[in-house]
Amino acid sequence: MDAQTFLGMETVGDNLHWRMRVEPQVTTPGNFLFGGCGLGAALVALEAAAGRPTVWATGHYLSYAPTHSLLEWEVVLAVVGGHVTQGRAVGRVEGREILTVNAALGKDDLEVGGIWVEPPEVAPPEDCPPRFLPEFFRNTIMDKVEVRIAKGRMFEQMHGDEGSPDSALWARVPGHLSPSTPCVWSSSSRPNGSSAISACTHWSAAMPREWPSCGPKTGTSWPRPASHSASAYGPMTPFSRVRAQTPWCNLNLPLGL
Repeated sequence: MDAQTFLGMETVGDNLHWRMRVEPQVTTPGNFLFGGCGLGAALVALEAAAGRPTVWATGHYLSYAPTHSLLEWEVVLAVVGGHVTQGRAVGRVEGREILTVNAALGKDDLEVGGIWVEPPEVAPPEDCPPRFLPEFFRNTIMDKVEVRIAKGRMFEQMHGDEGSPDSALWARVPGHLSPSTPCVWSSSSRPNGSSAISACTHWSAAMPREWPSCGPKTGTSWPRPASHSASAYGPMTPFSRVRAQTPWCNLNLPLGL
């Protein structure tokens, strides 16, 4: 299964116009579109329209797309250069703007790169216990993601007492094996279920690996931490939401606050 299929994205006449039905599998327990799925859907449309992979993207979330609503996408390729396309995708429900995603898309052939941070040291997913979801999360995006706890506490172990600011999760969408533009899983420094509509989401290209990982660095000045992505032994890339482009992704999330 690729991202387009998982998200239910389909073209309307051409690659500049798309639509998706906001089904429960891409929603939050609050019965609206999961923000990461909105960003992933925009990148599906942008990459198809540009014919180039995403280099970097940022999303501005303005409103909610309720469950079962029809989200319509319009893509504008503002500048098409020799190596990079600059474009944006705007998602609307009944004419009301929900989110706007701006992106740079392209690829160069320079064999350069580097590793700037270290991946978290955690046990492999087969050695970690599965996460149990409370009934509140059933029939939502959370119910479609297989998650294993590598570090931190289960939901039933959270009793309001202070814990470690760091935790780590292994996560994958079963059957989602394609390295195409994926659904995007969000991370938050506090597990309070808040929507934080005013926040922007940033995404940057990550290298496909069999065992990618990611981990935010927590702080007190802003509720959404900086994150890093990598394979277990490969390059890491800063971004704010997780690009789940391979069978398993390690999410190093601060759940103990």
